[in-house]
Amino acid sequence: MSDEVAAEKPTVLVIAGPTAAGKTECALALAEYLPIEVISGDSMLAYRGMDIGTAKPSPEERERVPHHLIDLIEPDEPFNVADYAPLAMAAVHDIHSRGRLPCIVGGSGLYIRSVTCCLDLPVASPDQSMRARLEEEARVLGRAHLHERLRSVDPAAAARIHENDLKRVVRALEVYEKTGRPMSDVYREAPEPTNELYCLVYVLSRDREGLYQRIERRCDAMVHRGLIGEVRALLGRGYGPGLQSMQAIGYKEVAAHILGEYDFAEMMAVFKRNSRRFAKRQLTWFSKEPGACWIDADAVEPVEALLTDIRRRTPAAV
Repeated sequence: MSDEVAAEKPTVLVIAGPTAAGKTECALALAEYLPIEVISGDSMLAYRGMDIGTAKPSPEERERVPHHLIDLIEPDEPFNVADYAPLAMAAVHDIHSRGRLPCIVGGSGLYIRSVTCCLDLPVASPDQSMRARLEEEARVLGRAHLHERLRSVDPAAAARIHENDLKRVVRALEVYEKTGRPMSDVYREAPEPTNELYCLVYVLSRDREGLYQRIERRCDAMVHRGLIGEVRALLGRGYGPGLQSMQAIGYKEVAAHILGEYDFAEMMAVFKRNSRRFAKRQLTWFSKEPGACWIDADAVEPVEALLTDIRRRTPAAV
């Protein structure tokens, strides 16, 4: 793409990658050199009162660099990618109109792709009564039965989602029942990049074992900072463990500990295991991200690498 063509479109930076890869730190450091404003690319940062377990940027960090799409809703309010996409696009155009550079930072792959690619999103707000019905069906007839029903209506989603991952099986069936369209429509392996924006997508990667060590240290740090108290407060305010928000990694395991399902050691083991598995899924997702430039954060200084590539590829008008 020529500089002349790209300059006609808003330029958007994306710093993506697995949990604990160092995305937020990279963005904050990058802001020392470029006039960026951060748009959250993490689905969990939308929830108010869920700060420690989401690794939400601190008030000081948000004062240092403007952040958008954080603390939008309460933990019991529905929110999905169809809600996120128009808000993110509005933020992109607002930031660009003020002569600043939008920078999406996060690890929620579909949320990021809803901005960088052309997706025909099935709009289906969470339906708690439908979810309860499907979960009861799984309890009575077995998870394999529910997974088989998903296979009959959305074989691509069934191939991607394990039958024991009840939350995701239920969500896929919910989308199909409410829209008549398979959710896998938006999980195409080769989505078409958007023509509305000039997107520079960077994925921070690290050695797998080193990444897992960082993840485990982060889990320890979250608990040390008060994650158990945060979850206890949420439960005390009536936000039960069945909510979509409370199914997030960290909150789910800590809530189970508070409710007596795990002792402390079991909770930490499951928390770390689920976090590692989540990072693996993120890496798989981003491996299919069209046009992404991968940055080995163990081999190079990420900010220097990003600056070098951004200056090479970014239109002179930015």
